[in-house]
Amino acid sequence: MTKKILIIGANGFIGSNLSDYILKHRDWEIHAMDLSTDKLKECIGNPRFHFFEGDLRVHKEWIEARVAECDIVLPLAAIANPATYVNNPLSVFELDFEANLEIVRYCVKHKKRLIFPSTSEVYGMSQDSPYDEETSRLVTGPISKERWIYSCSKQLMDRVIYAYGMHHGLSFTLFRPFNWFGPKLDNVWVRDKSNRVVTKFLSNILYKKDIVLIDGGAQKRCFLYIDDAIDAMIRIIENNNGCADNQIFNIGHPGNEASIAELADMMLDIMREFKGYETIRSLVKVTVAGGQEYYGAGYQDIDTRVPKIDKATKLLGWKPHTNMRDAIRQTIAYYYADTPKMLASA
Repeated sequence: MTKKILIIGANGFIGSNLSDYILKHRDWEIHAMDLSTDKLKECIGNPRFHFFEGDLRVHKEWIEARVAECDIVLPLAAIANPATYVNNPLSVFELDFEANLEIVRYCVKHKKRLIFPSTSEVYGMSQDSPYDEETSRLVTGPISKERWIYSCSKQLMDRVIYAYGMHHGLSFTLFRPFNWFGPKLDNVWVRDKSNRVVTKFLSNILYKKDIVLIDGGAQKRCFLYIDDAIDAMIRIIENNNGCADNQIFNIGHPGNEASIAELADMMLDIMREFKGYETIRSLVKVTVAGGQEYYGAGYQDIDTRVPKIDKATKLLGWKPHTNMRDAIRQTIAYYYADTPKMLASA
């Protein structure tokens, strides 16, 4: 039987890439909601893609009706950038927890399977390395460091979903992305603090502006290319033999660990392969700024964030394949294709 999947936040990074893949490689039907469709151009018009332009905080009746109709629910709408955590923390809590909690409860009410995006940030300042889904402590900073409201909102949602699963029969899977990146991540032509680190650096490089390393860029992250991430998502959706039932999965690439400074260096190096950017290293300087100076007094960060992925490998049969340089090259190529027209209009 053809699966019916509800994707809320379909025009986001994960939702748009997942929708593209499903329509090309599976016979599943997608019901989708978001505020816009700029990342869904390849999906609009497909008879298996049913899009509704709306806000999950407003169009609650539409959402509940689709939950009742579909087999699987993926609420992917969330605020996920540090600038907002610090400058508008209540908006993070209101969307990432409160608005999504209603969708979780619809899934309980209508007995639907829920696949929910947790985050690597739930581990907070845990000293474990790598982070283990089952045993690692979830540690955050003081209340005055408002950056942690995202981590806490997501962690609380994890706990609520788990409780619904253990005590009220909710079928769920939680997945924790570790620095996913690739095409459609952010709009690199908007030069502000809302973009995530890869697209922020790429925006600076394309515009030939200096790159800013927060607190020196010594922080390390493990970067996962979106194609590998979507492979994991598809395996979770397919759920062969119930392999993902009531499980929590880290989805990341431990082998792609790099400091933020190393990321900037790799991006500048690979950018030289593209026409018009052969001398980019002489044009773009790498500077340093303090985290609290750049984001505000509520900012705090951690040194490293490494996922243990044994469970995803064992239960899903999944492992990442794309190395860091290839992932950066493919990401740059995607955005570089629009460079002439976008720079001409800047």
